[in-house]
Parts: sequence; C-alpha cells; structure tokens
Amino acid sequence: MKKTSSDILKASALSVTEGRKTILDIFLSASNAMAHQDLESSCKDKYDRVTIYRTLQTFLEKGIVHTIPSSDNVTRYALCNDDCIVSGHHHDNHVHFSCDACGKTICLDETTIPSVHLPKGFRAHQINMIVSGVCKACL
Repeated sequence: MKKTSSDILKASALSVTEGRKTILDIFLSASNAMAHQDLESSCKDKYDRVTIYRTLQTFLEKGIVHTIPSSDNVTRYALCNDDCIVSGHHHDNHVHFSCDACGKTICLDETTIPSVHLPKGFRAHQINMIVSGVCKACL
C-alpha cells in the first residue's frame, strides 16, 4: 500500500498541516525532482516562497526529501525512499540523471555510485554523481 502524505508526516514526527500535505502530495505525484520554483508554480499562489522554503528545509532535516546538485546551480529536491533515515540518506548511494532537452532530473535508485578510495587523511561527507543526456521521453 502506498503511503499518503499524512502517513509520511506522522512517521517523521511532524505536525500534519495543510501546507506540508500539499507540498508532499506534489512530490508524491511527481516523476522527477523539483526546484523551489516548480513547487511555487504547483502551489498556485496558495503558499508564499518562504513557507515553501521552510517546509523544504524541514523535509530535508527529517529525511523526507534530499537535494540534487546541478550544473545550473538550481537546487532540486526529490523524495527519499522509505528506508531513508536522517543520518544516512539513500541518495548517498545512487546516481541522478539530468535531461539536457527537458531539464528534468530523476533519481536512478537502481544505479549505485562506484566506490571512491580517497587518500589517507581524507574523509568524504557526500558523494554525488549526475549523468546528463537525453531522457527516453525526449528521444
């Protein structure tokens, strides 16, 4: 059974507010990562940009969404998997795909990032891998 926005918020020990539910429902229905501006457009002026920003920050802190770096310096957000926890987001272990034609970014959950061996004395905090190209919808 697919989780609802209310289920996810309750499991994350967050109050179930209309704003949080609306933004989470947008993510649940999206097939790709979304930028803040995408969320603003989807909310149709129901919530201001600060409310959306604060909601995204809360979702990040609780491990509900993760950020995806991009070459255009626009932060995009995607839902975390069910097994994602705050101390070890699942996005540390998979690749993202960015379409050069339509601009959509998606998580490739089944494609893992190859292990990186750092020199002695170095410690990685995060490893990101983005593959750019053309998605199947744009081919």
